[in-house]
Amino acid sequence: MARSNDEVAALLQEYADLISITGGDAFRARVHEKAARAIGGHHADVSTLDLKGLQEIPGVGKSIAHKVLEYFDSGSVSAVEELRAKIPAGVRRLTAIPTLGPKKALTVYEELGVSSVDELADAVHQERLRDLKGFGPRTEENILHGIELLRSSGDRVQLDVASDLADSIVAALSEVTGCLRCAYAGSLRRMRETIGDIDVLVASGTPAPVMRAFTELPYVTEVIAHGEKKTSVRTAKGLAVDLRVVPPDSWGAALQYFTGSKAHNIRTRELAVHQGLKLSEYGVFDVESGEKTVSETEEEVYARLGLPWIPPTLREDRGEIEAGLRGELPGLVTEADVRGDLHSHTDLTDGLAPLEEMAEAAARRGYAYYAITDHGPDMAMQRMTDERMLAQREQVRELDGAYPTRGARGGLRLLHGAELNIGPDGDVDWPARFLAGFDLCVASVHSHFHQDREAMTRRLVRACENPYVDIIGHPTTRIIGRRPGVDADLDAVFAACARTGTALEINAHPDRLDLRDEDILRARRHGVRFAVDSDAHSVLHLANLRYGIGTAQRGWLTADEVINTWPLTRLRRFLRKGRAPR
Repeated sequence: MARSNDEVAALLQEYADLISITGGDAFRARVHEKAARAIGGHHADVSTLDLKGLQEIPGVGKSIAHKVLEYFDSGSVSAVEELRAKIPAGVRRLTAIPTLGPKKALTVYEELGVSSVDELADAVHQERLRDLKGFGPRTEENILHGIELLRSSGDRVQLDVASDLADSIVAALSEVTGCLRCAYAGSLRRMRETIGDIDVLVASGTPAPVMRAFTELPYVTEVIAHGEKKTSVRTAKGLAVDLRVVPPDSWGAALQYFTGSKAHNIRTRELAVHQGLKLSEYGVFDVESGEKTVSETEEEVYARLGLPWIPPTLREDRGEIEAGLRGELPGLVTEADVRGDLHSHTDLTDGLAPLEEMAEAAARRGYAYYAITDHGPDMAMQRMTDERMLAQREQVRELDGAYPTRGARGGLRLLHGAELNIGPDGDVDWPARFLAGFDLCVASVHSHFHQDREAMTRRLVRACENPYVDIIGHPTTRIIGRRPGVDADLDAVFAACARTGTALEINAHPDRLDLRDEDILRARRHGVRFAVDSDAHSVLHLANLRYGIGTAQRGWLTADEVINTWPLTRLRRFLRKGRAPR
């Protein structure tokens, strides 16, 4: 289940947005935004903390701590409710649209009387917005795209929210007497970036106790349907969950069937038909005799069809059937293959934890190496200077090897890096002489997202051509459901990465998952290397790597194509490529 920290973080972020909409103090809004990030990334459940404990969270002062306590005492915060009351409900509805900021939402409401998403779409199509100050044809285009994003997301949730809930359900049902096996299936098992509902399977000869336990879970708010074989509920987060209980000897066939995808299942059923077989959720049957041949494990089901077991992340009918028949399925990268994380932040810039805590957490994960990559000075709000970065470098050198880890005999090797900002012309923060002192550099676009296709492509290619840029971070800059990716000729960027030896990041943060699986499939055809990174801004974020690995698998990546699975010696050779000698 999502933690109460996430609820509080969302409330504080909303409060910051409301302050901005009403023209309140910008500094006050930023303070609440920072507190939202801090609470969202805090390791302890904030509902268990008292006033003093809350104030120990970086960025949480006494006033904000009182708001958190008020929320858990009464279910609301008076200051938030007061601001909500000042803003028309129509404006609040409009602020849900990605690409439409709070001030523009207020403008279209006040100037045009627009108070719903449909009304706004009509106003754009009628070209009524372009006469407003600060609006124009490009703004209208962006708003329409934001409306499309909002409508396409529907009731879907991000991968981490669904995973947390599914893990809780599986853990709870696995303890029920009579439950022999339990797992989630569907798009979640295939690691799709957003999830519409959750499918859970249980193998049991006595369904009733399992069904009863399922409906009595504390986060179930509504029982939609209750049956002997299938029960559907809705949870506190609004997410629907279907539970199916199957006989133990049908487990493999049911898991294969309910994992999907629909397109993959059509192909496997076609294979069965061509062999005189029938494939269903109950098993593989001989058509002539009606006899069930196999059904207990997925491996048996696939083998009966003449296929190796196909990892769930590949089951999208994108060539996996053909590759399986040829014996050419890739050995996919796994989380266990990862030897280190190459993109993370500390409280020197916008992270929440000091370097020591981040490094210690990386060591606990068993990494052999770990990179600190705080922001450069071009992002002025991070207040970075040459002196601060060099002081951090000294600290990194002092702590190198100081944290025992199962991943390296001599302790965790720390790499000192930076996340550089790719400016509008493709420039990065520091000159070559300063960049030469870093162990690695990640370079990312953080602004000017609406450059035209030619300019954005040139910008990214120029960054790839910088010999001190090792990785392009979150390459399309998208934020799922809130911001579309930049308009660039990605194939030209991929070709530049392959030519210059620059890796592309698969950013594992559930908000990003950037590159997308479709882009990974295209990029690997160019011969690009990849880095699967957490982009962690807190200790908790390091665990997001699992979502990046799932996305990498959906892009058919092997461990050899991911540079942070390599031994440190090989990684250092890759990072030094093209650089001038120090």
